[in-house]
Amino acid sequence: MSKYLERYLSLAVVGCIVGLFLLSNLAQPASSQRQGSQASTKSSGGHGDHQTPTGWQFAWPQGDPVNGREVFVKLECYSCHEVKGEQFPAPGGEVGPELSVMGPLHDGEYFAEALINPNAVVEKGKGYEAADGASKMPSYNDLVTVQEVIDLVAYLKGLEPSAEPPASHGGRSWPSGGHDKH
Repeated sequence: MSKYLERYLSLAVVGCIVGLFLLSNLAQPASSQRQGSQASTKSSGGHGDHQTPTGWQFAWPQGDPVNGREVFVKLECYSCHEVKGEQFPAPGGEVGPELSVMGPLHDGEYFAEALINPNAVVEKGKGYEAADGASKMPSYNDLVTVQEVIDLVAYLKGLEPSAEPPASHGGRSWPSGGHDKH
């Protein structure tokens, strides 16, 4: 088939499709055409019927705790947080709470907020705040994907108190009430 014949047939097919579309619109009653234009006007001025459904609530997705543990290691969270029962290097100073008991104490959304917006809640007087009042916990938003946050939350939610004694930390003790955020 010649190049010109192929182009002609392609244009003919496109023309037929456009023609059928125009004919179908002309065949609609005027009232349905008006309804369509009213609907588009309605939705363009504030999303019309595309509002948040009544009763909608964010549902934290399931994650993979094994992958979440890898994220914990990747971010070196153990440099500030002890996890009893894990073989991570010891934290270097009083920065964040021991995490092995945290899983049952908090919702996944709480952990996610601590990871993606550590300054949302900074508990005063527990040793978790910097001199400027911000959280000592850094933001890792530029270093993790959404899936990594989901998996890290799954790891944290799966933590349970361990019967093992804490790793030696040179006599260091956590601030009182250390089962709170950061």
